[in-house]
Amino acid sequence: MKIGITGATGQLGRLVVEKLQQRVASDKIVALVRSPQKAKTFGLQTREFDYNKPSLLAASLKGIDSLLLISANQVGLRKAQHENVINAAKQANIKWIVYTSLLHADTAHMSLATEHIQTEQMLADSGIPYTILRNGWYTENYSASVPSSIQAGSFYGCADEGKISSATREDYAEAAAAVLTTEGHLGKVYELSGDDHYTLSDLAAEVSKQIGKEIPYTNLSEEGFAAALIALEVPEEYAKIIANMDVGAAKDDLYDPGHTLSELIGRPTTPLSVVIKRELT
Repeated sequence: MKIGITGATGQLGRLVVEKLQQRVASDKIVALVRSPQKAKTFGLQTREFDYNKPSLLAASLKGIDSLLLISANQVGLRKAQHENVINAAKQANIKWIVYTSLLHADTAHMSLATEHIQTEQMLADSGIPYTILRNGWYTENYSASVPSSIQAGSFYGCADEGKISSATREDYAEAAAAVLTTEGHLGKVYELSGDDHYTLSDLAAEVSKQIGKEIPYTNLSEEGFAAALIALEVPEEYAKIIANMDVGAAKDDLYDPGHTLSELIGRPTTPLSVVIKRELT
């Protein structure tokens, strides 16, 4: 059985490939990437795969049985891009698609959820057996801001005291690899989240504890936070998306009390304190 991984050179995709290589022979894995040159270090078969070139996709999927469709990174274009992949998968007789969606995509308040739920519906309508991995927030999305927040003297956001049960990309990648290489997942929709939850105030407190200096969390309005990000030269469109995600977090969109992720990977998810420590070293 051959497993295809879209976006295999991306931050999540690379980790999925690494985890798969620990479970199956490399000749069973196909890296589907926009630039095959970037995937040379994998030591496995690579094929050009550009979501925006629908006429070429089916040929690249030939001979693949299971496909991990990692959601595209171009917000606003995802629905069309994912539709291209699903149509190509039908032409190539793909037997199973595993899709990386968003935690509580069907009830989340954030704008990012829209294209995920549209993709889930397209999969349901496709006739191809599928599994949905509704990934929660990456802890790295917050830990990446630790150095700049220390420099600024405060964490900024608009998540208020919303609970966040994030996990690392490695945690989610390991879950994807586990699902792709074991049975019993067809038709399942998994809500995946970290074992523990925290607020952005808790995040600031953990950083303060580790560096021995008080770094508070300052809660802003959605507009105020977006403006602050733009002032830091974050592109306006992306700044608005980040602020909107925080608004969703304030409503607990990024929280789930379950332990499905740790059950799939057979170990506890990576604690926030460990991720912060890595960021600081």
